[in-house]
Amino acid sequence: MTKKVIFGLGNPGEKYSLNRHNAGALFINFLSEKLGANLKELKRLTCRSGKAKLFGKELILVQPLTFMNLSGQVVLKFTQYFKIKPEQIIVAHDDLDIPLGKFRIDFARGPRLHKGIISIEQALRTKDFLRIRIGIDNRKETGKIKGDIYVLQNFSEEELKKLKLSFLDIFQKLLKSLKNEF
Repeated sequence: MTKKVIFGLGNPGEKYSLNRHNAGALFINFLSEKLGANLKELKRLTCRSGKAKLFGKELILVQPLTFMNLSGQVVLKFTQYFKIKPEQIIVAHDDLDIPLGKFRIDFARGPRLHKGIISIEQALRTKDFLRIRIGIDNRKETGKIKGDIYVLQNFSEEELKKLKLSFLDIFQKLLKSLKNEF
C-alpha cells in the first residue's frame, strides 16, 4: 500500500479562506504549490483534489468543500470511491491546544472538541488515522477570546508568516516519515 491521502480541513469560500480554522486547507495549498499538484474540483465528491509523486509513490491532496462539521461526509465518500483504507489517511487540521508555529503529528490522537475530527471519526467509525495537528493558538497576543469565536477570525499577516514557517517544518518531518514508510 503505497498511496497516501492528506485531507486538509477548513470551511469553504473566500470569507473563511484565511480563518485560523482553515489551517488544514491552507496546508494543502502549501503542499500543492510545493509538490506541483494541481488541485481540481471534484463536484461529485465535494472536494478539490490533486496528485503528486513523492519517492516515486502517489500522494493525493484533498480539500473538502463542505463546512468543517461535515468533513466526515467528504472523507467517507472519497475513501470509499478510491478504496482508501484508514492507514492511508492523514488529516491536517487546526489545533487550539498547540501554540501558533508549532505542530504535532499523532496517530489516533487530537483535540477532543474539534468538530471536523469528530465528524471524520464518526463517518469512518475509527480514530485510527494519522493527524497533522497545526497549532493556531496565539491568544497571548490577541487577548483571551473564546475558542469557537477565535478559530473563525483571520490570521494576521504576521501570524500567516509564522504559520507558513511551520508548514515548512511539517513538510520536512512528513518527508522523513513518508520516505521511511514508502
